[in-house]
Amino acid sequence: MAASAHRGAPLTPEEISATALRLIDAGGVEGLSMRKLAVELDVNPMSLYHHVDGKTALLQRVCALVAGRLDLPADDDAPWQERLRALGHACRRSARRHPSLWLYAQSHPEVTGTDHLIWRALDRILATAGIDADDLVHARKTLFALLSGFILGETTGALDEQGGAADRDQTFEAAVDFAIAGLSAFRKSTA
Repeated sequence: MAASAHRGAPLTPEEISATALRLIDAGGVEGLSMRKLAVELDVNPMSLYHHVDGKTALLQRVCALVAGRLDLPADDDAPWQERLRALGHACRRSARRHPSLWLYAQSHPEVTGTDHLIWRALDRILATAGIDADDLVHARKTLFALLSGFILGETTGALDEQGGAADRDQTFEAAVDFAIAGLSAFRKSTA
C-alpha cells in the first residue's frame, strides 16, 4: 500500500469503506463520489482506484461492511421461528441506521450479490424450518419482499399515517408473525 503524499499513512480497504459509509449516511448514495471520498480521506482521487475499481465496487464493499456488522442469529438449537425473527430485527436495525444504502441496494442488487451473509443466514434458517432445496429460492424471495416492503414503508414514512414508532413496531411484529405462519403452513402443504 502506497502512502499518500498528503496524509502520510497508507489507505486501508476498511478505512475507505467506513468513510464511504459515513458519507452515504450523511448525504445519500447519490451524494457519494470518488472525488468526495478522496477529499475526506485526504488523498488524490486516483489513489482510490488502487484499492477499488469504481463506485459499484466501492458500494459492494460498503454493503459487505454493513452486513458484517449485523447481529445475525447464531446457528444454534434455537427454534427457526426465533432465528427468523432475530434476522428480521437485525435487518430492520441496519436499514434504520443506513436508510440511504438500504434503499439503494433494493434497486441495485449488484451491490449485494447473491452470496451475501444475510442470504446465507436466511437459507440456513429456512433449511432448519424444513424448506427443501427446490422451494428455498422462492421462500427466500417471498420473505425478502415482505421485509423489504415493510422497511421501504418505514423508511419513506408511508407507515406513519396510523401512528408513531410503537405502531411501526407492532406492525413489524405482525409482519414477522405472518411470515412465520406462512412458512409453517407452507411446510405442512408440501409435507
